[in-house]
Amino acid sequence: MKIRIIQKKDVQQILQIYAPYVLNTNITFEYDVPSLKEMSLRIEKISKKYPYLVVEEDDEIIGYAYACTFHERKAYEWACELSIYVKESYHGKGIAKELYLKLFAILQEMNIQTVYACITVPNDKSKRFHQALGFKQNALFHQCGYKFNKWLDVIWMEKSIGQYGQVDNFIPFSSLSIDKINKCLNN
Repeated sequence: MKIRIIQKKDVQQILQIYAPYVLNTNITFEYDVPSLKEMSLRIEKISKKYPYLVVEEDDEIIGYAYACTFHERKAYEWACELSIYVKESYHGKGIAKELYLKLFAILQEMNIQTVYACITVPNDKSKRFHQALGFKQNALFHQCGYKFNKWLDVIWMEKSIGQYGQVDNFIPFSSLSIDKINKCLNN
């Protein structure tokens, strides 16, 4: 198993992992699976500012995780939202945890202080996973999404990965040195 930065050649496999979540679950609030072009543009946009990681086994992508903007205003630069998707047949094998740990390490190099996860409820599996990694629930939004003819609640969970106090400037992912990235990925 290898965790690395996403490459353009990975987009089709990313879509194959994501599609069942869109079509069969409330985990994502998307109704339609994005096109290859749309997903490529999303990844390109995210990757300029934040890490987008994949985990592969025998040249097959089996999961991915990324960070993205929490809110647009300047004061939010030290916070980000996380997303993670793993092929169903690989659930429960520690892959999501490894992806998140590598993601946390890179985000700390970027001077991120707080990470957030938005989870549709009920999703006890995701809630327990995040709690095991030190996330705490800090908000519940009632009936804020509608999918599969049903109103859905979401919870927001947060985790501190920084020191707070005096903080250094946010460093976009695209500005991190390859040495720092590789150090995070190889530890």
